[in-house]
Amino acid sequence: MLEKIPTSEEMISLLGQPLFDVWIKLTHLIESKYDMEHLWNNGGKRWTYEYKYRRGGKSLCALYAKKDVLGFMVIFGKDERAKFEDTRNDYSLEVQRIYDVSTTYHDGKWMMFELTDTSLFPDMEKLLLIKRKANKK
Repeated sequence: MLEKIPTSEEMISLLGQPLFDVWIKLTHLIESKYDMEHLWNNGGKRWTYEYKYRRGGKSLCALYAKKDVLGFMVIFGKDERAKFEDTRNDYSLEVQRIYDVSTTYHDGKWMMFELTDTSLFPDMEKLLLIKRKANKK
């Protein structure tokens, strides 16, 4: 856990205003459909911040921020990979490419998207629905 949650000004300084706007839109998209815990963490070696969505000990996804870069990560277990593979042609070529190049670990396939705009949001929504049904009306 972070000792101090970054302010909007700190996030704008880190990401830049255009990416901060994408960050805000993405958090609104997720929070409009899912009632989850939000956890701010240190971003580890590669990122400045991690903002994770969890419920009942299970992660839905995480957003990452570092200088001028916004990351969105979703991890698919075996069953979730099968669901994606059954419908992979419903996704953009970019999402299919990220899926194909992502490393599969013992706990799942870790897919990291570096977002520059909102164009992949419809695909992000579908990926999240594979993870968990929306729990907000």
